Amino acid sequence: MTLSFTQHTLEKLELMLKSLSYKVRYEKGTFKTGACKFESTNIIVVNKYSNLENKIMALAGIIQNLDTDDSLLDEKQKAFFYTLKQTKLKL
Repeated sequence: MTLSFTQHTLEKLELMLKSLSYKVRYEKGTFKTGACKFESTNIIVVNKYSNLENKIMALAGIIQNLDTDDSLLDEKQKAFFYTLKQTKLKL
């Protein structure tokens, strides 16, 4: 599967992360997108100035590396989650 680089895909990734109890924030800066746990809060900080493709690739890569409970996802999100897990990302 290849990811389509659309606003819809970005929104699906953001919604999935929200369902998994992650907060996605868009901030200014000269940093790469990443995830961290801060005082038991899961936060993903995305570089506001990255292009759409980079934002999608970064969030998809983070989701692929999450060791998480998929019971928090609805059926459509689970299907997308497992598809993402099996997708090779070309960064």
